[in-house]
Amino acid sequence: MSQPAAGTRLFALLGDPIAHSLSPALQNAAFRASGLDAVYLALRCTAETLPGLLRGIALAGGGGNITVPHKERAVAALDRATDAVHRTGACNTFWSAQDRVWGDNTDIAGFQGALQALVGSAAGARVLLLGAGGGARAALAGLLDAGVAAVVVLNRSPERAEALRRLFSASANVRALSQVAHLRGEAFDLVVNATPLGLHEGDALPLELDRVGRIGAVLDLVYRAGETPWVREARSRGMRAADGLEMLIQQGAAAFERWWGMPAPLHAMRAALPRGRA
Repeated sequence: MSQPAAGTRLFALLGDPIAHSLSPALQNAAFRASGLDAVYLALRCTAETLPGLLRGIALAGGGGNITVPHKERAVAALDRATDAVHRTGACNTFWSAQDRVWGDNTDIAGFQGALQALVGSAAGARVLLLGAGGGARAALAGLLDAGVAAVVVLNRSPERAEALRRLFSASANVRALSQVAHLRGEAFDLVVNATPLGLHEGDALPLELDRVGRIGAVLDLVYRAGETPWVREARSRGMRAADGLEMLIQQGAAAFERWWGMPAPLHAMRAALPRGRA
């Protein structure tokens, strides 16, 4: 499809910031490859405008994704939600069916794909998870499903860190901290950044890598043109490291399948990435 027409279905990424997002490139490539009359846009919105935009787009026959900082707020705008949303209290994908607005959290599947690509099996691993927002909720769910031995949630707000721990309170191997000093040099097989740090030029690193003990690998859920500074720093120290691009692709493919009920054309989505980022 070259130009939107009267019957073109609208899909959108809702959040702030959204200018950096590769989701429109990925999804529009997938729509073209599948012969679908649809267009995907990135729309900046506030917490106040989110519910109306989300519901209006979905009930008009479209759908979309939610990004920071609205993944948790989006849940209240849904009529129906999948188990993944109930489990995490966060939504990143929406659409409508039978005049009801549905939501899912495909970030879990996306995270699992990125985790597998970086470390293979994470069974028995000790993990440090930075952040306590919507992305961290999906990451924690994915980590527990992968059979990790222990997860430390580190967030500067002790209340939010503890709230995330309580959300998964059935898992005795999760603990919450608010200060790096409390780690006392602990070693980790994997450190995951689920904060927005690194998205903007000049951001501090999510974690100074010499503040803890031995680190096996680093997974940064942030992505940007080229490597994020944190990934670059980790690789300079000989660690395995990856940014959030693979998670973006995998969660986007899962969202496409929710919207259309058909497999996502992953080859077309990867080909839409900037040169050198596939």
